[in-house]
Amino acid sequence: MTDETDEIADDPTGTTTDSAHEGPGVVNAAFAGTGALIAAAGAGVASPDSLGALTAVVAGALFAVGVVAFLWGYANGVVRSREEKITLGGLFFLSHTAPAVVRFRLRAALGIQVVVAVIAASVRPYTAVAFAVLAPMYGLGLLALWGARFGTFFPRDDGRDG
Repeated sequence: MTDETDEIADDPTGTTTDSAHEGPGVVNAAFAGTGALIAAAGAGVASPDSLGALTAVVAGALFAVGVVAFLWGYANGVVRSREEKITLGGLFFLSHTAPAVVRFRLRAALGIQVVVAVIAASVRPYTAVAFAVLAPMYGLGLLALWGARFGTFFPRDDGRDG
């Protein structure tokens, strides 16, 4: 199977587009937030008494932005569901709705956030560093936002009027 065939298989409409370059701001934001989490968690683990609060603030900010992005993505998905068959896996995890490169990058960012947060909270469980477990909501929210704004879904064909 060639790369072009893989792109066609990933695109439910059967057409190839340049959708791998859609939403670069969301993908870049995912990596920027992941980098901020890595830096803050590393600093908090190294010095929990003086820098643990920094980890908590960064994780809290990422959590808050992630919740907003998640709700925004969900709302856009609800609106699109009137015309398209929106699936939960497609909306929130980009299953068969995004190009492989976008899917990989956003899932990798989420995975790195989860690993960093769990390690930081495991190493310093009874400090402010443990708030790092809130941060992966950022990655999940950006997945939902990308899926709702740029994901490719099948059109509805259930015979409903309106």
